[in-house]
Amino acid sequence: MTDFKNQLYINGAWRDSASGAVFDVINPFDESVLSQCASAEVADAQDALTAAANAAPVWRGMTPRQRSVILRKAFDLMTARLPEFAELITLENGKAKTDAMGEATYAAEFFRWFSEEAVRADGNLTMAPASGARILVHQKPAGIAYLITPWNYPAAMGTRKIAPALAAGCTVIVKPASETPLSLLALAALLEEAGVPAGVVNILPSQKPAEISEVIMNDPRVRVVSFTGSTGVGRNLLKLAANQVLTPAMELGGNAPLLVLHDADIDVAVEGAMLAKMRNMGEACTAANRLYVHASIATEFTEKLSAAMGKLTVGNGLEAGIDVGPLVNAATRDKVSSFVCDAVEKGAKIEVGGVLPTGPGYFYPPTVLSNVPDNALCLDDEIFGPVAAIQTFTDEQAIIAKANDTEYGLVAYVFTEDLKRGLHISEQLEFGMVGLNRGLVSDPAAPFGGVKQSGLGREGGHEGLMEFMETQYISTVW
Repeated sequence: MTDFKNQLYINGAWRDSASGAVFDVINPFDESVLSQCASAEVADAQDALTAAANAAPVWRGMTPRQRSVILRKAFDLMTARLPEFAELITLENGKAKTDAMGEATYAAEFFRWFSEEAVRADGNLTMAPASGARILVHQKPAGIAYLITPWNYPAAMGTRKIAPALAAGCTVIVKPASETPLSLLALAALLEEAGVPAGVVNILPSQKPAEISEVIMNDPRVRVVSFTGSTGVGRNLLKLAANQVLTPAMELGGNAPLLVLHDADIDVAVEGAMLAKMRNMGEACTAANRLYVHASIATEFTEKLSAAMGKLTVGNGLEAGIDVGPLVNAATRDKVSSFVCDAVEKGAKIEVGGVLPTGPGYFYPPTVLSNVPDNALCLDDEIFGPVAAIQTFTDEQAIIAKANDTEYGLVAYVFTEDLKRGLHISEQLEFGMVGLNRGLVSDPAAPFGGVKQSGLGREGGHEGLMEFMETQYISTVW
């Protein structure tokens, strides 16, 4: 795939930025320029707002089944082109082919799930007990939705927001991450082919995200802002959302603990830890960041995890047999390296990996650290790379408290052969999601989201549809 969509997509048309500005999209494998992408300006954002507003009556006026059929066609079209999307994801993001195919498949599934949910915006009719009036409650499209997507899952984070918004009857303006805009632009072309009318979906890549967001979020026609990214940026967007009292859907940072209890099946725990840690090279808000292993099994677990990490092959994600591609950019790679250096300086032991390679590309090897001290920086921040930091414990309640001792609350993982114990611990963990004997929690049919400073609202499941709808109550008598 070499013919990239690299212009703005506004009102069903491809166009250059109002100023002609462009930016480079870099291939993280060899640091070459994949494409030059148009960079939206304020004038482009205003045009997108007009397009979304003009298209709104048509789109919300369609029946739920009509919107459902279009979303189902988008699923069918994307499913037929999964290898093409996977290649594009690898080229701009770096992840290995198998991982990229997994993302493309996951991304397509949101179109299918929300094609089914589009017809299930349920309401109800009841009688007021005191007055006898009828209480009629139904759901309406909220209005224009502003969607801001991250670079780590360029296709899936797009479909996870676009699909429910369209299913609800909203028109959207999407601001993709400037590191990975090409996947979303390709999705725009696919949605047009599926039958989405002009103006319903507008894509604005830009290197002026703050200016673009301010213009869009201060427009009274916009009613929802959905963002996936860092907690710091999320806080700023929440402040901006207050100006128009926008409905915020925020999926923010994480610092996921992974607890391996004394009675865990070690092989299952290692397999789960590999999935929770190494999905997308660790560049995921759901990645296991702190591995807490019971002291009685820590040696065996560490040896087996190190062996599994050491077998992974690093290289060009487009090639067969490659397990780990490059990280997305130099800043991410350097941050990962600095975390490892800091931990080692403070007493951690490198079990495998830990050496920054030379040559082009933003590579960092799969790494396991044992004996990680409490003051290591990697325990308090998202590593966002292929580094597993292990600590041991003996006191179950103490480690639950330690797992909860973070401002984040997105996801946690627990491994134990005792289901009752696992459920009891899961309920004590202050996280929006828990993987119990599983290293993967993401599912289009499930509500994805966190508590505390990991966000507000949910994506996926039926709840994901409701983020883009408003409840209206009508009181009447007959």
